[in-house]
Amino acid sequence: MGAGHNHTPAGTGESRMIPRMVVAAAILAAFFVVELATSLLINSIALLADAGHMLTDVVAVFMGLAAVTLARRGSASPSRTYGWYRAEVFTAVANAGLLIGVALFILWEAIQRLRETPSVPGVPMIVVALAGLLANLVVALMLRSHSAASLAVKGAYMEVVADSVGSLGVLIAGVVTVTTRWPYADVAVAVLVALWVLPRAIALARDALRILSEASPAHIDVDELRSALGAVDGVTEVHDLHVWTLSPGKDMCTAHLTSDGDSARVLADARAVLSQRGLDHATVQIEGPGRDCSGF
Repeated sequence: MGAGHNHTPAGTGESRMIPRMVVAAAILAAFFVVELATSLLINSIALLADAGHMLTDVVAVFMGLAAVTLARRGSASPSRTYGWYRAEVFTAVANAGLLIGVALFILWEAIQRLRETPSVPGVPMIVVALAGLLANLVVALMLRSHSAASLAVKGAYMEVVADSVGSLGVLIAGVVTVTTRWPYADVAVAVLVALWVLPRAIALARDALRILSEASPAHIDVDELRSALGAVDGVTEVHDLHVWTLSPGKDMCTAHLTSDGDSARVLADARAVLSQRGLDHATVQIEGPGRDCSGF
């Protein structure tokens, strides 16, 4: 009988994540103030929508920064054996909820403005939208390389990308307003940006909730994995196979294997099966014939 545990340490790229997020938050916060002040001065709902999305960017980056810091520095304890790895998943849920809320608010405001469309000057919209677009592109490039490794950073990155589209929309609305004087350009862009953001926010929430519910990772076929472990020479039965995601990039697995062969060899072969499927953080229990390994 034997048990095995295998864990691969996190990559060194995380050390560059926090300084980039701090700079990104500072850039976004500065441009949020500019966009909000301008939108209120010229009464532009499209620019207000973009400012709202910029605010969610700032909040997302700050929450992501807190989550990543906790995940890296928060040590495990008897009451929290995995430390703070799940913090970034909760952050992603909050980010998604914030995005959905802002999008719905902008849709509501746009509907109200259809009754009485105010006159909005196009030139200030163009100038501020260009500055906001530049800020978003810079921040997106800073976060892109880390978005695959952290759901919190992915949420912030998605919001920045969405806001870039919003800034582009405001820019188009400003140009249309200046060249054609069409009074609905501002409202139309605000609606389009909100409708573009909603499905992406819902997708982010779905990914985060999938992790929180401890569903098996989408890329792991649990039935196939069970068969592969059962095919290991000496294994007669596979019990209590559980696969879940602790945080993005950290898939976990536990399994009990009944074996009539050499425990050390069976353990090594089982580890190899799991490693081939990216399950490097796994706990495998080898039980001899006749032992009751049943569980839930």
